[in-house]
Amino acid sequence: MITADGAYAARLARDPRSDAWFPERWTLGGPEPYAVPLPVHQPEEPGTEVQPMGDGRVLVRRVTQGRHAFSLLYPTGPGTGELPLGAVECPDDDTRLRLLPPAPCGQRAYALAAGRYSTAVWLVAGGGFGPEHVAEIPGRCSGGVWLDRTGRMLALDREVAGRTKSLVVDLERGGEVTPLLQITAGSDDRLLLADMDSGLVLISSDAPSPGTPRLGWGVLGSTLPVRFPESLRLPGCTLTPFAIQPGQILLPELCAVALRIDGPYGTWVGSWRPAERRLHQLAAPEGWLAGSGRWTPDGVLRLPYATGTVPCGVAHLTPPIVRPPDERPPVTTPAARPVPLQQAPLDRLVTK
Repeated sequence: MITADGAYAARLARDPRSDAWFPERWTLGGPEPYAVPLPVHQPEEPGTEVQPMGDGRVLVRRVTQGRHAFSLLYPTGPGTGELPLGAVECPDDDTRLRLLPPAPCGQRAYALAAGRYSTAVWLVAGGGFGPEHVAEIPGRCSGGVWLDRTGRMLALDREVAGRTKSLVVDLERGGEVTPLLQITAGSDDRLLLADMDSGLVLISSDAPSPGTPRLGWGVLGSTLPVRFPESLRLPGCTLTPFAIQPGQILLPELCAVALRIDGPYGTWVGSWRPAERRLHQLAAPEGWLAGSGRWTPDGVLRLPYATGTVPCGVAHLTPPIVRPPDERPPVTTPAARPVPLQQAPLDRLVTK
């Protein structure tokens, strides 16, 4: 997992000698990446979650006797310092708690506790008095995409009556909920990624082919329909977008999107732009921490990897740019309805 500004990353690493798990912080903002191990007095469980903070500390979530305990780890000379933050206790065994993606501000961290009938959002780091309950949303929610740089607007995917739709939760207004994405009444529509500079969003929906999710794209605040290009279909493979090129103000069609491609012969990388008519397929570096990476504003894809000889490395890929001869976005199959973002309180936060 990588911070929103790309300065730090964190992962749960394994000691090849003792087979023990421990958190590891990667520093990516300097001229050369390097890793700092953060072991504590006992090994971590394989299911421990880790998340980098903007100041270089690493948040850990551990499950202890049904309670989710949170701590911040940081290097202290030869050892590891630990600041306990408190714990969250889930009401029943059906509730699933996990960390949300790093907040854009880098100063706070949130967790999502999805229960049988409702979903809670918890502020687990960056508050004043331990974990704080900040929102309760009716229904079972999943996903989690930040829509602004302050960490106020959070997009979630909520399942109601067997159908999934995306909504926006305003964390500064007591968890006020507004609709975000509905292609058709009977479709499952999920928001996968959003870019704050261009407004480009990547979605998954089965509206064009019921029962079969497809990748599509749209623009926050736009009344144009979501499009589902054929270039984002790869038979026998699963495509998962994980990064959008930043810095493309008012140019969503030119933003590069990085995708993880899982197929019968392994995992590799895809690069795609709305203005192009093709998906570029690229070999992933050996030891790639699959599904993680970040674009630079000038179109270089940085992929973290770890091998026996390079325990902390970043590969730089520069996918080709192939624009259509007429320089216009390709004609794709639109959905029945646009992303209805004009219904959400986002007008002052996103690009029209």
